[in-house]
Amino acid sequence: MSSIVDIEEKLDKELRTKFRNLINWYKSVNGPVLVAFSGGVDSSVALAVAVLVLGSSNVIAVTAISPTYPEEDLEWARKITKLLGVKHAIIKTNELEDPNFVSNPPIRCYFCKKSLVNHLLKLAKEYKAKVIIDGTNASDLKTHRPGYLALKEAGIRTPLAEVDLTKRDIRLLAKALGLPNWDKPSMACLASRIPYGEIITLEKLKRIANAEKIVKRITGVKQLRVRDHGYIARIEVGRDERRKFFNEEVMDRVAQELIKLGYKFVTLDLLGYRQGSLDTLISDKKNSTTLNTQ
Repeated sequence: MSSIVDIEEKLDKELRTKFRNLINWYKSVNGPVLVAFSGGVDSSVALAVAVLVLGSSNVIAVTAISPTYPEEDLEWARKITKLLGVKHAIIKTNELEDPNFVSNPPIRCYFCKKSLVNHLLKLAKEYKAKVIIDGTNASDLKTHRPGYLALKEAGIRTPLAEVDLTKRDIRLLAKALGLPNWDKPSMACLASRIPYGEIITLEKLKRIANAEKIVKRITGVKQLRVRDHGYIARIEVGRDERRKFFNEEVMDRVAQELIKLGYKFVTLDLLGYRQGSLDTLISDKKNSTTLNTQ
């Protein structure tokens, strides 16, 4: 990884200031730190800067794998921790054992993060980590994020958000840091493909995972969600990737393969991928959730 000075030279004035604030944030911690590490761009930046400031010996990355966790993210998590030379602890969790999560309310993510937090707190004691951090960024806090409250309640810090780094900032910073996943499409837990109120089952999660693998293999799209509406598969892809479906043979192949998985109808969302598109089904967040994430 490049030096701090070399990295700063690749950033514009505003992002350089935020980067320096992030550097100072880590200096104030004085290590060691435990990083909740998904393998995504956000947590990769949080991890890389921690290593840059504190040294790899003072940083522990923790990745939780479960039936809701995309396999692709675990591959990236292993790749990035190996690149940065940090200790990588992989733990197994199972949100499907929690009826609160399985019932899939709008605050589903709160219960998921609550379970993860308990594991992180135990590991922090084991590794004598002074601080636990997460990759939540400033843009995340403007969306429906009930899981953030679980982190906040447990005292887990979110340095990227605290220094006002947005999603766009993080992409640019990841590129300047030389991280190979700087342009990796955002991912989310597989349960996020199931409308609120619909029971989450292992069978549904496996079907979604298989459907997304099939769509990527046939079309080559990068940004993808297969939203599971029971007997309907609603495919969202990056807006600039919709054209990859504008071929009758491609559409036929995708439909045929997904129907084999049990769907009756296969649709392409004409608006393309929107983060948290299922949140639009919440008629009134204040009334439909009992937790305030702001």
